[in-house]
Amino acid sequence: MLARVAETLYWMARYLERAENMARLINVNGNLILDLPKKTTVGWEPLIDITGTRAVYDEHYDNFEERTAMKYLIGDPSSPVSIASSLNGARENARTIRDVIPREAWEQINALSHYAKDQLGPALSKRGRYAYLNQIILRSQTIVGLLSGTVNRDQGYVFLRLGRNIERSDMTSRIIDVRSANLLSEEFLESRSFENIQWMSVLKSLTAYQMYRQTMHVRVRREDVVNFLFKSDIFPRSILFCVDQLARCMEKLPEPKKPMARVNQVKMLLQDTDISVFNQKELHSFIDLLQIRLDEVHGVLNAQYFLSGRISNGTEQTQP
Repeated sequence: MLARVAETLYWMARYLERAENMARLINVNGNLILDLPKKTTVGWEPLIDITGTRAVYDEHYDNFEERTAMKYLIGDPSSPVSIASSLNGARENARTIRDVIPREAWEQINALSHYAKDQLGPALSKRGRYAYLNQIILRSQTIVGLLSGTVNRDQGYVFLRLGRNIERSDMTSRIIDVRSANLLSEEFLESRSFENIQWMSVLKSLTAYQMYRQTMHVRVRREDVVNFLFKSDIFPRSILFCVDQLARCMEKLPEPKKPMARVNQVKMLLQDTDISVFNQKELHSFIDLLQIRLDEVHGVLNAQYFLSGRISNGTEQTQP
């Protein structure tokens, strides 16, 4: 397989997952607003910090009001993390490999990108945002299901899965990190009931609430939610589950020793750390470290597979 095609499939999957999870990230705040008492102020500035693009935001905007933050996170084409830019990236990658992926997948990706742009007006309003974000999530899942059900189980599919799971693990950590940020005033954070409401909003944003209750058999509690979302080996959006998927994908690639070593580092970090005892500051620091480790996994993949000319079944070759 050409390294260029492998990289394109990988980034197409990452961009699709990024758009879906950005919608989920924004929904964390949306769920909070619905669940908390009226006149409770929920901040939007921490969401910008969680994306890791504060410097980019500051170049274009001078306030953190709700509409401004939503414009940056949803529709700003200059934002590297906005839903619009992610879907445009997915569309452009899919367009260059239309002969590799099913025609129906390309049509769905193209339609989703256009939908995101055409419905930007309603998306920036409080009334229309919920329906818009849910459509982004639903249509993204439709594309993932279409690809899973129709793509040959060859090297191309391996790189699709690698891209999806490395992006999902990173974005799940960012959604959890919403709770580490000061979205609520201290008077609310000191209340156990409001803390549980916020953790419930995180579960709902990952479509994890029912699965959490089935698995943990307890009410929503901070330490149990943290363990479930970081360490569950059966919930598809938990970070450990995604890392296990990365390891399984690596086994099917030529010369996987270096990338597998990086993946095992992340796995050991998750398994050997008692995350449930962390306070919010410690949890935030751990998430930062985890994201660095995941970025190192990407770096090794890029160096070993994408910068080579061709990926063979045995050894890497340089394209003539």
